Amino acid sequence: MSVGKENCAEMLQVLGGVDNIAAVSNCMTRLRIVVRDEAVVDVAKLRELEDVLGLVHDRACSYEIVVGPGKSRKYADQFRALGCCTGIGENRKWDADRRYGERAELQNAPKNSRFRNGLKLLGDIFVPLIPGIITAGLCGGVAALIAQAVPGYENSRFWSIIWNLLTLVQASFMTYLTAWAGYRAAERFGATPILGGMLGMITSLDAIDEISRQLGLYDTASPLNSVLRTGKGGILAVIFGVFLLSAVEKKIRSRIPESLDVIFTPLLSLLFCAVPYILVVMPLFGYVSNGIVWVFSRLCLSESVMVRIITGYISAALFLPLVAAGMHHGMVALYSVQLQELGYITLYPALAMAGAGQVGASVALWIKAKKRGDRKLCSIIAGGLPAGFLGVGEPLIYGVTLPLGRPFLTAGLGAGFGGALVMAMEVSSTTWGPSGILGIFVMTAGPAGAVKGVLFYLAGLLLSYFCSFLITFLACDITERQPVSADTDREEEPSAGSAVKSSALKSAQPERSVPVGPSESYRTVRHGDPVVLGGMETGFRFTVTDPVGLHARPAGMLAELVRKYDCTVTFSANGKTASAASPIELLELGAAQGTVLTVSSEGREAGAALQAVRAFLEETLKEKSR
Repeated sequence: MSVGKENCAEMLQVLGGVDNIAAVSNCMTRLRIVVRDEAVVDVAKLRELEDVLGLVHDRACSYEIVVGPGKSRKYADQFRALGCCTGIGENRKWDADRRYGERAELQNAPKNSRFRNGLKLLGDIFVPLIPGIITAGLCGGVAALIAQAVPGYENSRFWSIIWNLLTLVQASFMTYLTAWAGYRAAERFGATPILGGMLGMITSLDAIDEISRQLGLYDTASPLNSVLRTGKGGILAVIFGVFLLSAVEKKIRSRIPESLDVIFTPLLSLLFCAVPYILVVMPLFGYVSNGIVWVFSRLCLSESVMVRIITGYISAALFLPLVAAGMHHGMVALYSVQLQELGYITLYPALAMAGAGQVGASVALWIKAKKRGDRKLCSIIAGGLPAGFLGVGEPLIYGVTLPLGRPFLTAGLGAGFGGALVMAMEVSSTTWGPSGILGIFVMTAGPAGAVKGVLFYLAGLLLSYFCSFLITFLACDITERQPVSADTDREEEPSAGSAVKSSALKSAQPERSVPVGPSESYRTVRHGDPVVLGGMETGFRFTVTDPVGLHARPAGMLAELVRKYDCTVTFSANGKTASAASPIELLELGAAQGTVLTVSSEGREAGAALQAVRAFLEETLKEKSR
């Protein structure tokens, strides 16, 4: 379905209107929105919109709306056409306030949240660069294939022109990657973007080597071992250097007369930062980059095949949670370090298998759903599979496997086998971004070589498809889903008589005693009634009647809800206990339709949290008439 003005206008209204949109951008599958006031955003309605496959809202005023490939760019263009700003160079006071708030939030966050926010920050910097990264990588990959598959291509006018054109396109981006990254980092940190680009460009210029020679820091016999050389520190040095640049620029601007600002603020900012950047930041982060490459080389390029197999399996199997949480773009720092230091990327081919796992698992679910006559699920899977084969797995993640819970896990387990194979065969890529079938054009670098790399990559894809299909088919059951009649595409509405009967059955449920605390038993009450201890409400029971059960969307919303209260909220079911602040733990409860959840809370705001959670469950996990 194409994106029309009506779809965009509806989403815009749910987000609080044009005046509430501070920034609009997009990546391959996500519309990225920054709002001024998140209190006016109707998150529940946003999740229910037709095109919304998933929603990531883990930072203040920031929303990542998964709408699928192609649609993300169309939505962004429509938003801008309706008057929404890009956030680049607009409303700087609000941008500065937001960045200050995010820094304060980061400083006060738990350690795991700081790590997650750090990955998200890297993602914010690199997401706008992805089209260039993909274009350059594809051109470089095809050029490598031509070099191996067409003997004497350099003597053929046609093939020589094609090869040179492709390498020109690749070089136009990769040669100046540090400049592009510096420009984007400056936008993100609030510095003047062109100054960030210039600082990044300095990193790649030959004059760095001459400065290093004059200072006695250059190793002529082995230039790569020099304390300072061209490209030293790479992307990591640029990002940190631009962060310092933003702080220096703001200090200078706050003290210099307005009449002199446009001339002297950029000049002094860059001059004050250039010397420490070249002499301190570049060498320091050069060693950091070398350490990262050393670690991944010992794992991804280990002489032991078994080490490579284990590394590949774990990498591919655990990558999907990062994708679901929207943190996978934070991996680009590792990719870029490998690309600059080695000339190719060893980690990405294994991670690309995660999308293939989604495809295999979804095919297995499609067969099961078709056998049961569940046309709705079949339709969702059929809509997401073409994108999945092309390497865009988020429609299948948010629309199929993650809501069902267990298939999300089995997809990762199956993908691990493909990751193990490509890592064992030392498949390497020229870039990151393209995966699935499109990934064959970039798996042409590294020790395996172009032709073997492509063949082993295809073998890894097929293995991931098959293993994920087999594990999902054997381990997953969708009988808890409400089947759709074979001769209709919508569920029948319950009659009044059936509703009365259902209500009567619920009210007739017997009471029984089960343990609530670690050492005492309390009266089990009917659906929604509180458990009382010493006059204080400590928990309640809730029976899940939603046919889909406790799936990914309500799990994420629950975690977001309970984090607002100064207390801990715990869910128990099926002999397992989970923190309500962790969506993954909630999904692992396996709370299908009919499951009785025991909800308890401790802390200063326990009572208020329980009331909010109960209201949420009543609204979200109860079966609704359609």
